[in-house]
Amino acid sequence: MDEISLGVPRPLVDRLPDDGDDAAADMREAVAGWERRLNDAIAAADDREAASVLLAAVERFEDRVETYDAHVAELRAWGQSPIYALAWRTLYADLIEQLYDHEAVADRLDRERNARLVEDGIRLRDL
Repeated sequence: MDEISLGVPRPLVDRLPDDGDDAAADMREAVAGWERRLNDAIAAADDREAASVLLAAVERFEDRVETYDAHVAELRAWGQSPIYALAWRTLYADLIEQLYDHEAVADRLDRERNARLVEDGIRLRDL
């Protein structure tokens, strides 16, 4: 499997408040760390194992999207600005999209997700 590249979308950084330089730097650092870890896993594993690691990352990103989404509602309820929660939620959703934008990765992720469904015992005849 080829290396992947991830990045923080420029429009996301541009929408941060003027004091958002620290948040932008944190986002870049987090994305660089994810990219490095995922590429290390891809290099050290066969395609099936690499797909498993990538799918675990996608699932973690999905969990973080849900977590930050919950923070948005909570912050609004308390009368606070949810701008940073929205930014992080959008970042993790975008990272998922970036992974699926790699054609070979998208196919392998779909196959791995389907394989996990079968391994978990979900079969069409059970529906």
